[in-house]
Amino acid sequence: MYAYGGRRTRAERDAATVEIGYALVSAAFAAAVVFGAVVGPALLFDLPHLLHTTLLRLGLTIAPVLFLARVVSVLVRFRRENQPSQPGRTNPDS
Repeated sequence: MYAYGGRRTRAERDAATVEIGYALVSAAFAAAVVFGAVVGPALLFDLPHLLHTTLLRLGLTIAPVLFLARVVSVLVRFRRENQPSQPGRTNPDS
């Protein structure tokens, strides 16, 4: 992951930037879809007050949790893929 001397190369920094952007955008999309699926019926239909409030609170709870879980999972997977399979080696075939 690091070039000689412990510094990241430009390509490694760019890859990390792209991966962070992907993690944030995909997490926002997933959270928005789940929020819409849970809260949508409460906004579209005339539901009893208790059910309406429950769906809103459930959506407001699930969406941020899903967002954080998605960001963490994407970034952890990215970090694992960039590490060499054996310490001190940069290529699994070396």
